[in-house]
Amino acid sequence: MIKPKISFSKLNFNKMSRVVTLCLFVFATVLTSCSKKEKEQQVIVNERFSQMVEDFYQDGLALDPLFATEIGEHSYDNLFPDYVSDEYLGKNKKYYIDYLAKANEFQEASLNEEEKTSKAVLQWLCESELREMTFHNEYFPIAQMWTKNLKLSQWANGTGAQPFKTVKDYENWLERLDGYLAWLVSSESKMRVGIASGYVLPKSLILKIIPQLEGMANGKTEDHLFYSPVHLMPATFTVEEKDKITQAYAEMVNNKIIPAYAKLHQFVSTDYLAAGRETSGISAIPNGEAFYAHRIRYNTATDMTADEVYQLGLDEVARIRKEMEIIKSEVGYSGDLVSFFEYLRSKKELMPFSEPQQVIDHFYAIYDQMKPQLKKLFKKTPRAGFEVRRTEAFRENSASAEYNVPSKDGSRPGIFYVPIPDAGTYNILSDEDLFLHEAIPGHHYQIALAMENKELPKFRQVLWLNAYGEGWALYTESLGKELGLYTDPYQNFGMLSAEMHRAIRLVVDAGMHSKGWTREQAIQYSLENEAETKNSIISEIERYMANPGQALGYKIGQLKIRELRTRAEKQLGNKFDIGAFHDQVLKGGCLPLSILESNINFWIKSQQL
Repeated sequence: MIKPKISFSKLNFNKMSRVVTLCLFVFATVLTSCSKKEKEQQVIVNERFSQMVEDFYQDGLALDPLFATEIGEHSYDNLFPDYVSDEYLGKNKKYYIDYLAKANEFQEASLNEEEKTSKAVLQWLCESELREMTFHNEYFPIAQMWTKNLKLSQWANGTGAQPFKTVKDYENWLERLDGYLAWLVSSESKMRVGIASGYVLPKSLILKIIPQLEGMANGKTEDHLFYSPVHLMPATFTVEEKDKITQAYAEMVNNKIIPAYAKLHQFVSTDYLAAGRETSGISAIPNGEAFYAHRIRYNTATDMTADEVYQLGLDEVARIRKEMEIIKSEVGYSGDLVSFFEYLRSKKELMPFSEPQQVIDHFYAIYDQMKPQLKKLFKKTPRAGFEVRRTEAFRENSASAEYNVPSKDGSRPGIFYVPIPDAGTYNILSDEDLFLHEAIPGHHYQIALAMENKELPKFRQVLWLNAYGEGWALYTESLGKELGLYTDPYQNFGMLSAEMHRAIRLVVDAGMHSKGWTREQAIQYSLENEAETKNSIISEIERYMANPGQALGYKIGQLKIRELRTRAEKQLGNKFDIGAFHDQVLKGGCLPLSILESNINFWIKSQQL
């Protein structure tokens, strides 16, 4: 067989080279074209997703104008929708259904990592809110804490989230109050439906609402809370403008606010009180057990059962009691722990003040003491301002210390409110701990940093998820020694007492809402396990009664963040940077705990490279 000869002459080789080069060029061109098209498609998907989450945020503001005002978005300052009307409830439901469907349209493979997180958060939020709507919260529009009438009353003094700087601001408030008055009428109507169908508050809570309403139903016009902005009118207003506003606000108070509150007070103090439940837990209302199971999931972002929550609480109470015993011995107290609690409640050295301003100054002194250490634990700090204020008198007797968010534009600071009903009996035992939680680096750092993070979509900048937000704040209480605090054994005990307070919540919340505990049983359990005053404990127990499951997020969130820190410390060893860890926890804003854990695990791996 004769084989053909193949000549590899320079000419033939060059010809082949040109052919190969041409083929490679064509192939590369096709690849480049495909790659360009893929990139263009990816850009389109990213833009669509960004627009979707922006629309979710903007539509949410329009649906909830009070929230918009609270975060400093002032386009809706004149509006107060009828939040409990069937029309509004229908719009709210459609909003979450529509955006859940829109989020589900985006395939995971088409999104970058941050978009995947945003999608997961949006899905979790929509699904949770839709479940929440099935349990008829509209029948409980008014309680002794947190409800919209109390929010409006806070703003009515003219120094809250509602601005009072221009004539238009003053007009906006009058228009908003017209919507608010319609909501009060609808609220009474829904409460009457609640009475007929078994959805009614416990009597002990109704008794706390009555004086709140009564205080708004009478009094001199010029002394009325809702007349307060008149006293704050800017000097730049003309005489004519001032006269017009003064007359309009006087008419509003006398002809609208006082009559509306008088009517609601009459209803609540008679018909509603008579129908009030003797039971303490939410399981007593229709579908109450399912509602509580949902509230556990809603407030902890876990699948824990009521029994698991209850047992975790018992375990934590037992652990913290052992640590308390050590400090009790350290200060030389020979009695048992329960008597030590009573000793601390009445110890004169822990009640050093006579004027409310001294309490406020005390918190600023705590801040000054810890400032030098903050930079070691946090690389990023918020730009937003911060203030400590006394809780307003109208709600002080039934309020807990709390944090109010700053405006997004920085024009209004974050505010730490402290109730001081009686400065002479104000006990400082847990003040260092309290400041860490409610102020810095707790709620103020977490909330303000999220609001200022332009890399997050806007809805995540202002999102609040209970287990993360309260879990972070409780975790920061453990940072006291690292921040130069807790040098006094009593303040260290105060920190343990505050942690005990959150552990007790797991027991009493699950006890009342799933195990048939009474209000009195819950109060007694608290008295036996913490050093809070009886009045404070009563307010707390009634808080849990009004908002089932809300108090669970603190301890469960704290334990998860503490677990993640321990994991990072062990796996990173000398590479562990506490400031970097804290920045990583805070960078994504509020997240469901499972998503936070995934993010921290990814960060740990990235630090090991």
